[in-house]
Amino acid sequence: MNPIYIADYNYPLPDERIAKYPIAERDHSKLLVYRPYVQRDNVPCTKGQGVVTEDHFYNVGEYIIPGSLLIYNNTRVIQARLEFHKKAVESQKSQVESEAVSQGARIEVFCLEPLEPHDYQLSLGSTTGCVWKCMVGNAKKWKEGNLSLILTTKEGSELELRAYKEAQTGNTYAVRFEWDDEKVSFAEILDAAGELPIPPYLNRKTEESDKRTYQTVYSRIKGSVAAPTAGLHFTERVLEDLRNRGIETDEVTLHVGAGTFLPVKTADANEHTMHTEIIAVNRATIEHIISKLGKIVAVGTTSMRTLESLYFMGCKKSAEVAQFDPYEQEYTLSTREALQSLLDWMDATGQETLHGETQIMIKPGYEFHVVDQLITNFHQPQSTLLLLVSAFVGGDWKTIYDYALAHDFRFLSYGDSSILNRV
Repeated sequence: MNPIYIADYNYPLPDERIAKYPIAERDHSKLLVYRPYVQRDNVPCTKGQGVVTEDHFYNVGEYIIPGSLLIYNNTRVIQARLEFHKKAVESQKSQVESEAVSQGARIEVFCLEPLEPHDYQLSLGSTTGCVWKCMVGNAKKWKEGNLSLILTTKEGSELELRAYKEAQTGNTYAVRFEWDDEKVSFAEILDAAGELPIPPYLNRKTEESDKRTYQTVYSRIKGSVAAPTAGLHFTERVLEDLRNRGIETDEVTLHVGAGTFLPVKTADANEHTMHTEIIAVNRATIEHIISKLGKIVAVGTTSMRTLESLYFMGCKKSAEVAQFDPYEQEYTLSTREALQSLLDWMDATGQETLHGETQIMIKPGYEFHVVDQLITNFHQPQSTLLLLVSAFVGGDWKTIYDYALAHDFRFLSYGDSSILNRV
């Protein structure tokens, strides 16, 4: 593979351009519109002459290809961050020191994805215990024993949540959670005691308002530790406008992991290891996509990764896509053939809903198979998401980002939006 120098995907992003809070009305955010070329006397401009205009998000329907199918990610962010305090330790030191010790070391346990049961819904619905892959803050203070957290259930009773550290893999741990009330699920425990994990680059603590503003209006399947932020601009008013324009909608599920925030630390982006995320797509949705090929709009990079992964799953007849699957061999199936192959494989294996995992890396040079338009926010410099955008617009990402920086667009999760047409 030809090297992709991540330094070529850098741009200046002052801290004041990062939106720390959303605007009051979601759909009043600014909307950048990118077209790869403009017809002049029926002659298209050459590649690299993309044209940018701007509007407000409530008018996004005006820029979607008529008769399109818009697909969004229905995942819901869970309150995945738990704060424990290690039990007090007997001390023979001074009274002041003893009081400090009695408070216990603060240990933060950040739930990333379920291990036992591995299914999100089964694990979140468990009433007897579960094991999650977690990041542990201040892990050096948790050398042995269990952690305990007392919480109040929605019925008003007290419940003890116990955490046991079982194994370490790299910088993550397998943590077993146990509690004694079989009327309470792990999802209810997180709702009662957990904290919503807002992005680290906001440089502030989670506030009560984030519980509402850091969820999309159509979120319903719990499991993400980060929001699919392109969807934060949608309101019921916008969705109604799309329906009135004859634009159909459907949904997929990709549970966004903390890996979405990982920077590319290698000089050659090809040497970066992409994170794996879990997806779920109904059979009816795949059929819907087939009926609308050529007019597919992805809301966000998570929907994009899910939809493009379906092509390779169909070619491979497998529910897993590795990072470099798109680049390591030639795939000859058309998009329609690949998606039909996927349906046939699902039928043969008795799957009404496809449950899979994708590590796909969409980077410059990628050939798109499913998505024709992309709605997305403005991403961090030198990130895999910026590589995805560059691939979609044929390398013309600087035209988009230079315009956004020069015209007071707000960046990252709570920032403004764009609708991009594929080159």
